[in-house]
Amino acid sequence: MKKIFVNGYGSIGSRITSFLKDDPEITVIGVGKYSPDEKVNVAISRGLNVYVPERKLDSFSDYKISGTIESALDECDLVIDAAPGGHGYKNKKNLYEPKNISAIYQGGESTTGDESVSNLLFNSRANYDLASGKQHVMQGSCNVTGMGRILEPLREKFGDDLIRFDVTLVRRWADIEQTEKKVSDTIEMTEKPHHGDDVKLYFGKDAPLYVRAIKVPTRQMHLHIMDIRFKETAPKPSELHNIFADEFGVATLWTAKGTKDVRDYAQNMGFNFTDTNMIHIHANMTTSIGDTVQMMYSDDQTGIVIPENHMLLQAMLFDKSYEDAFAHTESIFHMKEKKLKLQEHFAKKD
Repeated sequence: MKKIFVNGYGSIGSRITSFLKDDPEITVIGVGKYSPDEKVNVAISRGLNVYVPERKLDSFSDYKISGTIESALDECDLVIDAAPGGHGYKNKKNLYEPKNISAIYQGGESTTGDESVSNLLFNSRANYDLASGKQHVMQGSCNVTGMGRILEPLREKFGDDLIRFDVTLVRRWADIEQTEKKVSDTIEMTEKPHHGDDVKLYFGKDAPLYVRAIKVPTRQMHLHIMDIRFKETAPKPSELHNIFADEFGVATLWTAKGTKDVRDYAQNMGFNFTDTNMIHIHANMTTSIGDTVQMMYSDDQTGIVIPENHMLLQAMLFDKSYEDAFAHTESIFHMKEKKLKLQEHFAKKD
């Protein structure tokens, strides 16, 4: 039985702990909290032990704290760092490396430069085997993870027939539960988005991938608009859709009018955190003209990286094969069942 500590209890930490408690191979020691707020009692009410920085113990005197983060780290085999972007590097240097503890970092960190947390950006669809035995690995962000679920199957199918990918990321402004974060009434352009460079860390640094990004005032998922150019005549939409029929974490939908339709259905079906944990190809929007296919797919923002974290920890902690890790993750997340429900609900009308 391996012991996991989740350092942070925001969008990532709250989600990953909700699934790890169902994993019979793992014990969650607890979660780290840095701010004395209502989320402390939320975590405790969910059966989690809460640990805080030693220097902040007095600030949490009104809460039933289980101990210090420093003491919790002494007991764990791996940390899932769920701190806000940039804090993961500080935690690595101040906490994890001095204690020689393995750690998974989230997409707000970096794999390059002076504050790199790892030399590996993980995407289970592209480089699962490279994470085996690694001590420090960065999990890609939701947009970067989502592109991997689309790009890798395309490359496997068409190979050298592909000559260029142009992607417009239409990003949500904030997660649904981030009620403290104002959704501004503007469309914000992102100068030099990191997503393309991040994807090339697993897709190949010379990949003909070009990414632009904007943020729009919504909390209801991301949308990717991808133009795929071929050497010769592009395949028909049906051929493209068939590639993803059995693909993990990719649902093909026909009648969803928008991202909120998908989110509302997930909520009605009782999916955890109203997440689908997957990509949704909006098949009615796929077009093939000449040498180019245009497709649109929505990306389940934070939810999509949670099963990825689970795949990654299995590589790092258990040295499992991809097949074994995939089967175990499926037994916890039930992705096939959710995919089937989504596809049936948003099926093509005769």
